[in-house]
Amino acid sequence: MREAPYHRQAFAAIDLGTNNCRLLIAHPAGGNFMVIDAFSRVVRLGEGLAQSGRLSEAAMDRALGALRICSEKLKRRNVHLARSVATEACRRAENGTEFIDRVARETGILLDVISAKEEARLAVMGCHLLLEEGDGPAMIFDIGGGSTELVLVESRDGQVPMIHDWHSVPWGVVSLTESVQAEPDQALGRAERYDAMRRLVRDSLAPFAQRIAEEAGSPVPLRLLGTSGTVTTLASLHLELPQYDRRAVDGLIVASQDMAALCERLALMTPLQRREQPCIGRERADLVVAGCAILQTIIELWPADRLGVADRGIREGILRSLMATSGAAEKSRAALRAARRSQT
Repeated sequence: MREAPYHRQAFAAIDLGTNNCRLLIAHPAGGNFMVIDAFSRVVRLGEGLAQSGRLSEAAMDRALGALRICSEKLKRRNVHLARSVATEACRRAENGTEFIDRVARETGILLDVISAKEEARLAVMGCHLLLEEGDGPAMIFDIGGGSTELVLVESRDGQVPMIHDWHSVPWGVVSLTESVQAEPDQALGRAERYDAMRRLVRDSLAPFAQRIAEEAGSPVPLRLLGTSGTVTTLASLHLELPQYDRRAVDGLIVASQDMAALCERLALMTPLQRREQPCIGRERADLVVAGCAILQTIIELWPADRLGVADRGIREGILRSLMATSGAAEKSRAALRAARRSQT
């Protein structure tokens, strides 16, 4: 069968995280891409991992159910090239390799368990276009389910930024939630629990903050860009949206102190009050507090007037990487065909 022209080929990216399973399928469109199919489901793959060190049967079954849907979409869209990655939950779990093998047997999807460094690189590739213009360094961070990656970058005229330094901590919305006491009923107890979360995050980030300060020689103002469900959810609440709207959130710039204040308000709410928030709901009500603790700590360690919000990240980074490689190969083939024609 003759291969479809490059611009009509479908490329896919699957990101199986500690909390979510996400899929994007897209066609190349100039220097960008056009999404033709997408899927996202909360699977909580890392649920209970902090205590047991293993992926539970229930969590693996949830993830497999989502991946079966992804597999069907890949077939239906006749995907030309795909990359599927798994992150912190599969990196940490004793039975992570067994789960990866089971996924391959039952869905045909070959998951690549990527390092924290590769996770950070893909996140930068996926969202760097939303960095505010400006001189000097910027910090891109990705608050995940099982870990948080931070990358210090230098902008380069719309190109993928140069990475100066990066750091990963084992605190995401699931792992941090499961590493502290259960949420108390009383307001004072909720405040103390939130403070305990922030101390854990601050202690883990302190070496990175110190390293950056020492290398710079003086405090450096940073532009901040966050990519995660935490950041996009809080941006939705800041805008008082009745329901989530990616078009309103992706690329939004918010005052950092407004986001920090919103974090504290959410942390002191009861679980019922959080569930009643239009863009949180039942699935995120318990985990959003940990996300707030991570975000507020980042804002305090790296003060910036404004915070950029990105509803894009690893999947988009994968797609850009796949398309760049395939596009370069297509150009090489076209040049070779032209050379052969000229010789005849």
